[in-house]
Amino acid sequence: MKKVILPTLLFLTSITVLAQTRPHIVDKAHSQINFVAEARFISAHGFFEKWEADVQLDPVKIENSSFKITIEATSINTRVTPRDNHLRSKDFFDVENYPQITLISKKIVRAGDKQYKVIADLTLHGVTKEVEVQLTEVFYENNRGRFKTEFQLNRKDFGINFDSKMNPIENIVKVQVDINVLDKEAMEKAQKPKTN
Repeated sequence: MKKVILPTLLFLTSITVLAQTRPHIVDKAHSQINFVAEARFISAHGFFEKWEADVQLDPVKIENSSFKITIEATSINTRVTPRDNHLRSKDFFDVENYPQITLISKKIVRAGDKQYKVIADLTLHGVTKEVEVQLTEVFYENNRGRFKTEFQLNRKDFGINFDSKMNPIENIVKVQVDINVLDKEAMEKAQKPKTN
């Protein structure tokens, strides 16, 4: 009987160790936050250069995970300097008064194989709204994972109301978040110099 119980206990202990939420850090070289804003003259494709993410991830049960993404609004980049400066102004992001954009998860629900529904609070232009996004787990193995989502938001819901008669801007903005994360503890252990 003891021969059966001991391996079982060891197995259950190993599951407990594996199935836990652990801090992960973002691999910035393989991560990006992009958006597309439609207007009469052009589809403006942009991204944010400066942002951070606090990711607490349970690789075994993603539903136990949480995250907070903090974006520096002034780092907006659509590859056209005059347009970027206008987007930073009070007509749009008003970065002097609202320097940060945040996306904070509240609940994660499994919605299929490697598919999850995330309820989160999005704060933009000083306005906080609850949003629902569909999250895809691309992979998780060897202490590294990739997760991505694409969703739409209405800029006027967040008080960004500027428009142009000459170049009308669509209200709906498409957002893409694509993040590659590494288990912080595992990475730190791997970086420690080996001693004899």
